[in-house]
Amino acid sequence: MRLDLMNNADIAHVFEEMADLLELRGENAFRVRAYRNGAKAILDLSEQVADILADKTQDLKSLPGIGATLVDKCQILVATGKLPQLEKLKEETPPVLLKMTRIPGLGAKKAMALQQALQLESLEQLRQACLDGRVRHLKGFAAKTEQIILAGLEIAEAASRRLRIDQADHLVNRLQAHLAAIESIEQLEFAGSYRRGKETVGDVDILVVSQQPMQVMDRLEGFPARVSTIARGDTKMSIRVDDQFQVDLRVVPRESFGAALQYFTGSKEHNVAVRSRARKMGLTLNEYGVARIDSPAEYIAGATEEEVYGTLGLQWIAPELREGRHEIEWAESDGEPPLIQACDIVADLHMHTTASDGENSIAEMVEAARARGLKYIAITDHSKRVSMARGLDESRLLAQWAEIDQFNQQRDDGFRVLKGIECDILEAGPMDLADEVLAQADWVIGSVHYGQKQSKQQITDRILGALCNPHVDLIAHPTGRLIGARPAYEVDLEAVFQCAVEQRKFLELNAAPKRLDLCEQHLQAAARLNIPICINTDAHSVEGMNVLHYGIVQARRAGLEKSNIVNTWSLDQLLQWLRH
Repeated sequence: MRLDLMNNADIAHVFEEMADLLELRGENAFRVRAYRNGAKAILDLSEQVADILADKTQDLKSLPGIGATLVDKCQILVATGKLPQLEKLKEETPPVLLKMTRIPGLGAKKAMALQQALQLESLEQLRQACLDGRVRHLKGFAAKTEQIILAGLEIAEAASRRLRIDQADHLVNRLQAHLAAIESIEQLEFAGSYRRGKETVGDVDILVVSQQPMQVMDRLEGFPARVSTIARGDTKMSIRVDDQFQVDLRVVPRESFGAALQYFTGSKEHNVAVRSRARKMGLTLNEYGVARIDSPAEYIAGATEEEVYGTLGLQWIAPELREGRHEIEWAESDGEPPLIQACDIVADLHMHTTASDGENSIAEMVEAARARGLKYIAITDHSKRVSMARGLDESRLLAQWAEIDQFNQQRDDGFRVLKGIECDILEAGPMDLADEVLAQADWVIGSVHYGQKQSKQQITDRILGALCNPHVDLIAHPTGRLIGARPAYEVDLEAVFQCAVEQRKFLELNAAPKRLDLCEQHLQAAARLNIPICINTDAHSVEGMNVLHYGIVQARRAGLEKSNIVNTWSLDQLLQWLRH
């Protein structure tokens, strides 16, 4: 048995593929959902599945979202690295079908119908069929469908070339664990857009200090997800993993590690600005170090990034800020702004429980929040319009709030749960729940889940109406985008920002890596107007609170400080603001 063959990310990927293929075959929706839930649960685990299975004191089956059937599948995967059932499904399914299901707006049933009717073998053939007008003549399709597919193809192709930051995280963790077996590695860092915390990552750069570069490269070539080796030299190597993603490794001297890390972290714009500054000082800067222009072979700095920046008269610059904006000016004066940090966050004000589509109770969410050092939270289950999430109507919501009141009364540790709701902004404009009900809440979130294809004016008017409602405190995920899956809906954010200022309302930075909404550019615009931003996890489970990190990185990329963030405030500060 090779317990290192399949890690959690590998197993989760298999279960996602199983869910996709079963959905294509029209299998029972509960069975499909079981695989998707299992994949999510495994990705959220802090311990490797292989280690849990090997530990007789632990029971994988007892964990939420993982039943006996999935445990059996995990055992097979850990032992063999393959799942015969998946291999059989793949043989029976045209490869293009899985790619088609990843096109936004094209579900499994429509993908199957299109593939069978047009005998498609590639996405390019699908694109041509749409351009030729052949799709609109099929039963159940129309000219509008062709436009939706063409737009979705662009999104799907762009997404296939890049990994979302959380997906990149999983890959980096796998690479780090794999390379940890090499004792000759003295230093190791991941660079590039991943280190800068971008929403999506185009490739992964690994920098290593080692006296045995061949040993390190041999180990990387043995990475289980490697599909091919693109290039290999004496000190650098590139491999392709998971069919399409590139990983670059460079082994550098210890005395150049800081210069290489600075260079390969980027961005291109930042590096141009730094090199320009070096030239004005009579210096030259490259991945090997800093040298004087008249003695380019004699490096005077390079072992650490701090040394490199210091030689240029700059303070060290946080990687998240290295985008060629204002970071050089900050670093040469009083330094960069005191960027928001995880330890500054004392509250999470958007989360769901078993009352709607969450996986944990109020008590469980509270204990998870306390374990993370939070001082208060808001329970914000969906309102009744979101029927597929078992949204709460007035009577169920009031019953939940009574439960929260009782819960708070029984606690003597100072932790507070706010009575909240994520209330839909209906297509026609009003809120999903009556004002007399919302008036009894501590915290009301307004959000758009339906009618996202309405005109820009309609969607803007809906959000402005919510901001003007005296009971609404925050607009959640204000543009509705899903990274790599759904573009933002049309909305006049300038008008939304202005209304938020006038009404003294908050806007959300949704930390879920599939959203990260608002984006960094919009966060910067909001900060210029002094609009308080709330970094929320939108957690649907206790593990869902772990995504807070991605929201903090996004805020740091926008240059946000503690003073910009609502949930760094004490509870008294927040309640005082809300009262006024």
